[in-house]
Amino acid sequence: MSAGGPQRSPGGRPPAKVGAIVLTMGNRPDELRALLDSVAKQEGDRVEVVVVGNGSPLPELPEGVRTVELPENVGIPAGRNIGIEAFGPGGSDVDVLLFLDDDGLLPQTDTARLCREAFAADPELGIISFRIADPDTGVTQRRHVPRLRAADPLRSSRVTTFLGGANAVRTAVFQQVGGLPDDFFYAHEETDLAWRALDAGWMIDYRSDMVLFHPTTAPSRHAVYHRMVARNRVWLARRNLPALLVPVYLGVWLLLTLARRPSRPALRAWLGGFKEGWTAPCGPRRPMKWRTVWRLTRLGRPPVI
Repeated sequence: MSAGGPQRSPGGRPPAKVGAIVLTMGNRPDELRALLDSVAKQEGDRVEVVVVGNGSPLPELPEGVRTVELPENVGIPAGRNIGIEAFGPGGSDVDVLLFLDDDGLLPQTDTARLCREAFAADPELGIISFRIADPDTGVTQRRHVPRLRAADPLRSSRVTTFLGGANAVRTAVFQQVGGLPDDFFYAHEETDLAWRALDAGWMIDYRSDMVLFHPTTAPSRHAVYHRMVARNRVWLARRNLPALLVPVYLGVWLLLTLARRPSRPALRAWLGGFKEGWTAPCGPRRPMKWRTVWRLTRLGRPPVI
């Protein structure tokens, strides 16, 4: 707690309680410690932290950090869901949860405060996507700007999805629409949650002034990347889109994938995942309202691409 007692929001309300969830495989102890140190330096009331060991024992961590060690790797969304529940049902012990990659770093001390202020100022705001920047170059990769018009990463805007390891979510969102889809394991789980949140009336902001340092990487470094991306793309459509849009959305992504001329092994894995997406159970189907389709379109990303 900061000196002089709890801070107050401009409206006189107590500041939002903020927690943070860090998922780790236990293979980046130095980076994890640096991240936790950067969270501890955040201005205002203390950010409570839960570190989830996803199928691995955890290294020694700073005092006060809560831990959960899972006996096996349950995947990114399921691991983060377990972190949410560590803060009570649907994260109800706090008002806002930060989700941070274990090899990330908060270079600024005002990120938690900016999150509190943003959520207090906009009751419709449900999710904030941070800007990811390379710690050495300061460059933000185009794929890390969650909108189609991504040429200017320094422009903040309303968006239709968010970045999984660099974001803040109002816990009321989880309590209303549920958590991340466990079975996705990896890829597109953020968009699944984003679409459900938007359908429930929440908004999502990309904020360029809230920065997470993260080394530049390629998503294809993961062995299962191409299969998971394709399978989960199909699941995303089957779960969330009106029936008329499912073949349109998936047809567009099939053409885009072919246009990118992937290697033969990558294309084989992608097509295998695409087939799996149609044949494997995808979880409950709750198609979004057509007014949500229109909202996505007005925000610059109709759910056909």
